[in-house]
Amino acid sequence: MTIRVAIVDDDELIRVGLRVIVGAQPGLEVVGEAADGAEVMTMVARTRPDVVLMDVRMPAIDGITATRRLLAVSGEPPKVLVITTFENDDYVYEALRAGASGFVLKRARPAEVVEAIRVVAGGESLVFPAALRRLVRAHGPAGGDAAGGAAERLRRARLTEREAEVLRLMAAGLSNAEIASALVVGAETIKTHVGNVLGKLGARDRTQAVIVAYESGFVSPAG
Repeated sequence: MTIRVAIVDDDELIRVGLRVIVGAQPGLEVVGEAADGAEVMTMVARTRPDVVLMDVRMPAIDGITATRRLLAVSGEPPKVLVITTFENDDYVYEALRAGASGFVLKRARPAEVVEAIRVVAGGESLVFPAALRRLVRAHGPAGGDAAGGAAERLRRARLTEREAEVLRLMAAGLSNAEIASALVVGAETIKTHVGNVLGKLGARDRTQAVIVAYESGFVSPAG
């Protein structure tokens, strides 16, 4: 199955570079491009990508707003993979909180960019979990409304003991297959548990569930 990719960045050189990297890979296809967040909705509706590579800092409408608008539409919106210059940019954390499924650095090796796209499209593991933990440590709430809201979401979820264990392992960066191995159960069983966790937390994907786990204090991003 071919993964359809769209690229959103105001820097033409970045768009060209990403187009070359993605287009050279078997099973990946660039189906659309946009130079600003204002163009995203129209471009996505026309090209129907599976994954959108989204810059966060753009002049008219930034990637955070574009991500929020894109994921608010009904149906099955694409996954959003943020591309950024700075790993600890607070814009990146806000984009993740808005619904992005992961992030990758613009200086990353081509193989890392491709792997991030495949991971996001598959949805069965986190993109660069150690980098996500560092980002949460740098920008996640140390208290206040955000932490309180996450704690309330977790309380209302009423996760079973096994679901809580699965969430902890998700936050540690384990894939579905790795969780299944750690708990000595079948992969389909873990897929069901992950689906239950996402549903109970109201999370779009495992990245959003893990952010709730961090912000609520359920697990520590300190590792």
